Amino acid sequence: MLELLALPPGIEHWAALAMVAVSMATSFITAAFGIGGGVILLAALAVLLPPAALIPVHGAVQIGSNAGRTLLMLKQVERPSILPFLLGSILGVALGGVLFVQFPPWLIQLAIASFILWSVFGRLPPFGQRHIFAAGAVSSFLTMLFGATGSFVAAVVKTMQLPPLNHVATHSALMSLQHSLKIVVFGLLGFAFAPYLPLIAAMIASGFLGTVIGRQLLMRLGHDYFRPILNGILLVLALRLICSAIETLSRG
Repeated sequence: MLELLALPPGIEHWAALAMVAVSMATSFITAAFGIGGGVILLAALAVLLPPAALIPVHGAVQIGSNAGRTLLMLKQVERPSILPFLLGSILGVALGGVLFVQFPPWLIQLAIASFILWSVFGRLPPFGQRHIFAAGAVSSFLTMLFGATGSFVAAVVKTMQLPPLNHVATHSALMSLQHSLKIVVFGLLGFAFAPYLPLIAAMIASGFLGTVIGRQLLMRLGHDYFRPILNGILLVLALRLICSAIETLSRG
């Protein structure tokens, strides 16, 4: 099927196939375990996509992935959090969009690698319902620069002490809003989404399949055994990004 897709210049069919497969796997991870898929997808795409296309394409794919989870779990969304998060996100993406165009590709790669390492070793500050506007502004500013801030938003939702299904549903709804705003800003900044649309559509479709499968495992499996494996994958991908950044910088 991928042989029939019109792919962007420089993207091989094997790379497109890998991205479609990773999209399904990472959507499964987020649906089943509530966190982690977006960061893994970002790190994998960073190896396969041009740096300038990384965050816009990642954001477009994440809209489909998170929207699919939101629709499947719509009744469990914590609705009072939506409006303040949306207003904060509008402020955050506007500020982040101004700064994004000023960074060279190697710096973006290093920033993403640093953010991945932070998600593994760092500790996010406590947020809650009272601070949802600030959380939306901060996380949306960061997502314009680093791409995957799902762990940050998940930490916010965690402090709401919601049941597992409500946690995943609310997290997905907030991330859908954030990524949608991000795509609007990148479009206004002049990023050409058209060449990537077939690839994005294929990744969204495979991601929805991963969401359906992952939802079946939600609340059946524990997280303890999975966390070390997830962190190990993230560390490997972060190191790969650092190497790519060094190579990009050395080529001038």
